[in-house]
Amino acid sequence: MRAKRIIVIGLVQGVGFRPFVDRLARKLGVKGYVRNIGGSEVEIWVEGPPDIVEEFVRRLELEKPPPAFLEEIRVEEVTPVGFTGFGIKPSASDFKARSNIPPDLAMCHDCLLEVLNPGDRRYRYPFNSCAWCGPRYSMIHRVPYDRENTSMGKYHLCGDCLREYNDPDNLRRYHAQGISCPRDGPRLSLQDHKGSVIDAEKPIETAAKLIEEGYIIAVKGIGGYHLAALATDDDVVAKLRARKKRPSKPFAIMGIDTIVLRRLVYMSDEDEELLNSPQAPILLLPKREDSPVSSLVSPGLSHEGVFVAYSPLHYLLLKETKDKFLIMTSGNLSGEPMCRNEECAFKELGGIADYFLVHDREIVHRVDDSVVRKTRGRYVLLRRSRGYAPLWIRLPGRFKQDVVAFGSDLNNTIALGFEDKIVVSPYIGDLDEAKALRDLVGELDFLVRSFRVDTRNAIVVSDKHPGYMSSKIAGEFSAAHNLRHVRIQHHLAHVLSVAGDHGLTGGRVIGLAIDGLGWGDDDTIWGGEVLLVDLDNGSYQRLGSIRPLPLTSDQDTLKPARLLAGYLSLRKQSVEDVARLLRDRGFSEKEIRECLVSYKLVARGFYKPASSTGRLIDIASILIGASRERTYDGEPAIRLEALAFRGGLVDPPEVKLVSENGLLLVDSWRLIDWLIEDNSEDKASLARTFLVTLGEAFGRLVTEIAKGRDVRSEILVSGGAAVNEFIIEGLEKTLAGSNFSILMPRRIPPNDGGISFGQAYYVLLASAV
Repeated sequence: MRAKRIIVIGLVQGVGFRPFVDRLARKLGVKGYVRNIGGSEVEIWVEGPPDIVEEFVRRLELEKPPPAFLEEIRVEEVTPVGFTGFGIKPSASDFKARSNIPPDLAMCHDCLLEVLNPGDRRYRYPFNSCAWCGPRYSMIHRVPYDRENTSMGKYHLCGDCLREYNDPDNLRRYHAQGISCPRDGPRLSLQDHKGSVIDAEKPIETAAKLIEEGYIIAVKGIGGYHLAALATDDDVVAKLRARKKRPSKPFAIMGIDTIVLRRLVYMSDEDEELLNSPQAPILLLPKREDSPVSSLVSPGLSHEGVFVAYSPLHYLLLKETKDKFLIMTSGNLSGEPMCRNEECAFKELGGIADYFLVHDREIVHRVDDSVVRKTRGRYVLLRRSRGYAPLWIRLPGRFKQDVVAFGSDLNNTIALGFEDKIVVSPYIGDLDEAKALRDLVGELDFLVRSFRVDTRNAIVVSDKHPGYMSSKIAGEFSAAHNLRHVRIQHHLAHVLSVAGDHGLTGGRVIGLAIDGLGWGDDDTIWGGEVLLVDLDNGSYQRLGSIRPLPLTSDQDTLKPARLLAGYLSLRKQSVEDVARLLRDRGFSEKEIRECLVSYKLVARGFYKPASSTGRLIDIASILIGASRERTYDGEPAIRLEALAFRGGLVDPPEVKLVSENGLLLVDSWRLIDWLIEDNSEDKASLARTFLVTLGEAFGRLVTEIAKGRDVRSEILVSGGAAVNEFIIEGLEKTLAGSNFSILMPRRIPPNDGGISFGQAYYVLLASAV
């Protein structure tokens, strides 16, 4: 007889892995046990004839459940103790190794078939799930992932569920921690805005009927509340916008399946596969010209954000509607985090929703829908949350100390670094809201405990910006635990996020960071930077940029016409000329007076230089007529790109590279002047030409800086503007035929949602010295 103790690391809790191991052991006739242990890993003890034990180990990887993945299998020879059978032992809190915490997974096909089968006891059950699908992270209080450690713990199994739970031959429900049915599971009800029950017998059917009549319903889903409304009725969409105080930010559309969504957007087979994956993200796809969706859902945009019904509750609601698709947008006040409990919902959404479809299962962690787009044919994560987080990313090296990284203030995520891994939290949001700050602290506490981060000897990392709330909280955390606090420049973190995502170490590399705003080492605002980064130690030099624009206040980012007026002041244009230019572009006299405030401040020298790609694009959007203000993050850039999809290329201006103060700069002012001078009616082609030309200029900038330097062949591109189709097209055109290739993030967002990952990766590189 031979015995082995096996520690399996990866995504192995909450995905039916222990029941699979038990079935495999019984099939092969080996003895021992399997159990969850405290680091989210699984421990197996197996003993039997040597060849059978080896067969068991081999088949662990080959036959694992569909959602599971095994990153590492540690096998230790041990002395047989004479087990007489094999079974699933109670979980242990002891810690052998860290493993992944399971993310929420979309409803599987088998569970859907049960929900649609009138002969099944789970027919029309809105909370159906199994070992392969359903909520995980959103309902976990603590690891290991056992029922009593989740918000399902309060629901006591009925006899039928208990038999399934204890039946080794039940492939999907044996030891499925989220198991439930209509007799013993969560309860659903339809309530009015005061919390009075309207319908507890057929709440979904009644809610659907109300939606058809034009009402807005707040739906408590898996990781938070959605607001559901008709997507085909202009009046309903306008009402939702007015109540939510969301004048133009696009709403997402949820369809019952991809067959329905193909009526709305153009979709490839690859897109369909992603939409139907366990992650089931919102995917931005080109709108169909004959789409029945109201133009108010995503005004001025070329793409629609669509996703499939990823839970039985959503599916059943959509099934009762005529269109089979609805607006399904986050249930929150504009700019605030999504509600996840009834207290928040009735207080915050009472002025938006007419009725509330609620259930009594606690949402422990808010989990937003993940968002994906395509840039030049590559899938790019804009928001990494449901389905993806908090799965870790493995690295090519190992940390000497644990790391806690606090990210940025916009699109905030936090990250933990340990061993050869970085865990990035689900999307938290913008930290100008107190609720988002509370979520940050709560997620930090949970993840630090769950992954056993050593708070006695960790390194704390945050952004260099002196006013960031994330940096303030990082400082408080480091002081409370007496830890070293390192502050990392924003754009270095952007570049290193790409390096870490692709597992790059060693040598020097050129990084292009193009975004809105980040605090520079010279106390100015950066946002269009070429950095030479040493991947042996994380050190860097800023060698290139774009010509800075004058930023007088945060108001300039909300109303880019102010920024344009400040730029024209710097260019010594007269007040009369500035007023005439703005008047010709439809601005009111009141708006012009506001813009002239920036004009006068710049004239007096009261401004901060900002080499910001985002602000440059904002000015272009104003001049071309794509956008007049920023009502949501990135709106002018998003609208300009949408316009550019309809245009071709016209003769561009000559954009030179100039040397100033030791930096090589793109003379981006020439692009602004060209747009002021050009009177073309073909606004779409102006938009496309501006963006492609800017990308080409960035390409010349990085290749010129690379000349004569010993650098790697990869150009690392990141930042919020790095998702722009036409900037990347221009960059690719310039680099075509060269020895350089473009690398962009694959598993984390290029926007500020990836900053925490880059911050943590810096520590790994720096500690290697």
